[in-house]
Amino acid sequence: MSALLTVKNLGTFFSTPRGTLRAVDGIDFEIPVGGTLGVVGESGSGKSVTALSVMRLVDRPGRIMDDSTIEFDGQDLTALDEQAMEKIRGNDISMIFQEPMTSLNPVFTVGDQIAEAVKLHQQVSQKEALDRAIEMMKLVGVPSPERRVHDYPHQMSGGMRQRVMIAMALSCNPKLLIADEPTTALDATIQAQILELMRELRERLGMAILLITHDLGVIAEMVDEVAVMYAGRIVERGPVADIFRSPQHPYTEALLQSIPLLGMRYTTPLKAIRGMVPSPLDWPTGCRFGPRCDYFFDRCATEDPQLITVGRQESACWLCEGGARVPGAVPAAS
Repeated sequence: MSALLTVKNLGTFFSTPRGTLRAVDGIDFEIPVGGTLGVVGESGSGKSVTALSVMRLVDRPGRIMDDSTIEFDGQDLTALDEQAMEKIRGNDISMIFQEPMTSLNPVFTVGDQIAEAVKLHQQVSQKEALDRAIEMMKLVGVPSPERRVHDYPHQMSGGMRQRVMIAMALSCNPKLLIADEPTTALDATIQAQILELMRELRERLGMAILLITHDLGVIAEMVDEVAVMYAGRIVERGPVADIFRSPQHPYTEALLQSIPLLGMRYTTPLKAIRGMVPSPLDWPTGCRFGPRCDYFFDRCATEDPQLITVGRQESACWLCEGGARVPGAVPAAS
């Protein structure tokens, strides 16, 4: 399938009084037309900054480095001016943000906020835009949309506000939907409904999805390909089934071992990843996961591994240099 979005050597740095903060530090990925990519990792790994970079929403003191390429539908977004990007945002590329209450304006009705995007990009009248807002609210499962289109954000539950955000994002039939933690802070029932809704809309509308989350359960349900991020880098990439079946990077393995499984006895302790994500002001020398890795050896301290092809996966780990590794089977080396 042809690529809709191609990101090459993306670097997004922030200037701070303490030095340069390298939030995203040279990552590559592709999303085909109608495809889905999940980006997973701990807080501080660079997931949300990656999404904001694709949307060109990185504010000063942040900047996308000059040698970065973000190619969408044949256009290099890094070369476009702000006026050209405004025509793409909300129209060809839409984004669902983490917390709908901070993304929706409290002094305007939800219908007016959905209609605003339609009027801006589709050049229609206010009535046509409002009719489109009602249609989209019905599509995403908001009950009585003709009445609730006049509600303010505070009059809706968290799940309904998230549905409004999805309706707004889809109102102009985007080619790419970026969802940044779309189910954070929602209860399990509402989360399942939102994920099912996104899956149905993807199949119905044929849009591509870039899903950013720390929840591996969401990744397993929603995406075709996975990119695992750690310390501003992609450390593993590949088909979702392959990565869940046989993770090739110790960080991916540790993430999978830290989540509870159906049928797990309450006496079985979950395995925690020791330590914390290092500061982007001072990434470690060598492998950035090395200080927290169970398989750390001398080479990891001095040489920074790049992505190594292992079957249909890629892993930035020296243990994969000789081929696929069996997770958990390689003893720690001194």
